[in-house]
Amino acid sequence: MHWSLPAAVLRGRLPPGLTLDTFAGEAWLSIVPFRMLGVRPRGVPPVPWLSAFPELNIRTYVTAGNKPGVYFFSLDAANPVAVSVARHWTNLPYFRAAMSTHWENGWIHYRSRRTHAGAPPAALRMRYQPTGVATVAEPGTRAAWLTSRYCFYVDDIHGRITRLEVDHAPWSLQPAACEIKHNTMTTPLAIDLPEQPALLHYARALDVRTWQPARIRA
Repeated sequence: MHWSLPAAVLRGRLPPGLTLDTFAGEAWLSIVPFRMLGVRPRGVPPVPWLSAFPELNIRTYVTAGNKPGVYFFSLDAANPVAVSVARHWTNLPYFRAAMSTHWENGWIHYRSRRTHAGAPPAALRMRYQPTGVATVAEPGTRAAWLTSRYCFYVDDIHGRITRLEVDHAPWSLQPAACEIKHNTMTTPLAIDLPEQPALLHYARALDVRTWQPARIRA
């Protein structure tokens, strides 16, 4: 789910060293609910109780050193072990949450409520579904700009920026519909979103690989 916001709203919430990226002068914030499957280090088989869980991230689009990427304001996940490992290994702002997702009458029903000790409350309750044929976005389009991102950036308590490279095939995207019943995911950011997103994409699945964090110069 993508919302177009004034650039000043998002620029002021980025750490030094990152530049807000825009498309045709517009800045974007996205809320992405999904389910992780088969999460594991290379060479290690998936563990059923650790490798599959719902996740939810809040992201915007940035550059550093002229390389476009993603900056996560938050990532909520239903697996406390995965949250602890991710926070320690990457410094990403992961939070524990009570989450559920299921299919019903063609809709994916999704619920998330942050339960992380000391973290500001945030919740999402909605349903969504694909509504059309899957296609790969043409280069230069807004959909490609939003999804053709092959790294993400992380800041730590000392203001240092690291880059984590990722690799995946181009997203196969479908148009989508959603019904949002409750959304306070951006309340901790003091950002009020319109009730409905400006743009929706659905992707059935995507295989992703990532690498160790690398420190970059601001």
